[in-house]
Amino acid sequence: MSGRRLRWHDVARRTSVIAAFAALAAGTAACAGPAAASRPHKSLSPLIVAVRDGQVRGKDSAGMHEFLGIPYAAPPVGPLRWRAPQPPAHWPGTRAATQFAPHCPQPIGVFGRASTSEDCLYLNVFAPAGHPRGGLPVMVWIHGGAFVGGESDDYDPSGLVADGVMVVTINYRLGALGFLAHPALADHPGGPAGDYGLMDQQAALRWVRGNISAFGGNPRNVTIFGESAGGQSVLLQLASPGARGLFTKAIAESGGYAVSPTPLGTAEAAGRAFAAKAGCPIQTAQCLRSLPVAKILSAEDQSGALADLDGLVVIESQKAAFTTGNFSHVPVLDGSNHDEWRLFVALATFEGHPVTAAGYQSVIASTLRVPRGIAAIIAAQYPLGSYPSPAMAMSTLGTDGIFACPTLLLDQAMSRFTPTFAYEFSDENAPVSYASPGFAYGATHASELQYLFGLPAGAHGILSAEQQRLAATMRQEWTSFAKTGVPSSTGAPAWPRFTTGSPAMLSLVTPESAVQTDFSAEHHCSFWALGGD
Repeated sequence: MSGRRLRWHDVARRTSVIAAFAALAAGTAACAGPAAASRPHKSLSPLIVAVRDGQVRGKDSAGMHEFLGIPYAAPPVGPLRWRAPQPPAHWPGTRAATQFAPHCPQPIGVFGRASTSEDCLYLNVFAPAGHPRGGLPVMVWIHGGAFVGGESDDYDPSGLVADGVMVVTINYRLGALGFLAHPALADHPGGPAGDYGLMDQQAALRWVRGNISAFGGNPRNVTIFGESAGGQSVLLQLASPGARGLFTKAIAESGGYAVSPTPLGTAEAAGRAFAAKAGCPIQTAQCLRSLPVAKILSAEDQSGALADLDGLVVIESQKAAFTTGNFSHVPVLDGSNHDEWRLFVALATFEGHPVTAAGYQSVIASTLRVPRGIAAIIAAQYPLGSYPSPAMAMSTLGTDGIFACPTLLLDQAMSRFTPTFAYEFSDENAPVSYASPGFAYGATHASELQYLFGLPAGAHGILSAEQQRLAATMRQEWTSFAKTGVPSSTGAPAWPRFTTGSPAMLSLVTPESAVQTDFSAEHHCSFWALGGD
């Protein structure tokens, strides 16, 4: 290759489409320290529960007890904007927990609904109705949305709850409000800044540790799981020192797309540019904290946000952490979808930027942020003549280089230290709600979600009888993993453990799932691994 080496981790990190203060220690300790974790709680009735900050009253719904809109941290407004999450205020009497609370600020988009409410740090608890109190495994869902969109209330977990687990869904700060790094926001020059959304996730997990037993959950059996930016969050929390001991298992769905967080200096340079664009040329914390939410949303990068190496919440890349074993050694279930990138090629098509034969190499270069010479090498690996259309060629190489092969490399690293189970969601007929871009979506990004959750109207299609069976099997696999650390269900075949010597994974597909061993070859992973550190 003329001496050129393709850096797979740089490809993933630089993808533009998906593209901390010392107070954190005090703030998280205040939110839920060891004393809070051991403080006794009790359920006063099936729908009235006493937690550390007061009492909440939930509601019955479809075989579940729902407790909605519970604050796990104080509203991050005014002087608390761009600070570590602080404890919520205590409330007198019994708080109604029967409606979802506002979700975090974001414009309307593909992956979320518009909001301007900074008072958004709430979570929701879903438990089986009629289940004896105590000991339920807990699954904490972290939503996706490229770290700029999404909300907890889009996911109906009733199918999972019916399999005998408790599910908690959370909001966390997004976009610039959740991930802005700026030197004015650090407590000292070069100090940590950014990653507030990840701090929120940890605060929510501390709330779960300190309160979930009151709802009948087991605080010593907590599984974190998420998709896309939520899957990326799971991987980041696996590597974060601040999350150690807050969960016992982890499920990452399509989260391997950005395994190298942004260096702090680079993130702070972007933060200065944001401040100038938003109307703070003097670059002070006071000016930033006085900005209207609407101005912040209009100035932020809507294509996506990334975590930064702030040195406190995120101290190294996931690849470095997993390769050296410097992460929480809990069982991991990790995977991606067979046709991840087709969704993003479709979205670009709808925006008036279709992939053409003439522009193929330019799209590769701009999407992966690589020089034209490297783009030519990639194009030679994925020649247009081998695919039905330029869109399908771009979809295939995007899937391989951005999702599939980075995920495989993480699995190889993690499996040396902890039980790891890998999957590929491969139902090429998965329903979609998007308009046709002129090619099939296949098992595209986020298409597995409708097999695990009930989603809002218009966010999914109708599952066939075979797909409903696959969905039931997937829910059983996910909940079995949450209960025992091993994904096993009544179906066959058995899910193999992934190892470097035996890199087998489960292909989730109709009519029957199957063990696959050719993932690396199918996705050209030897090519994408060239130049990996």
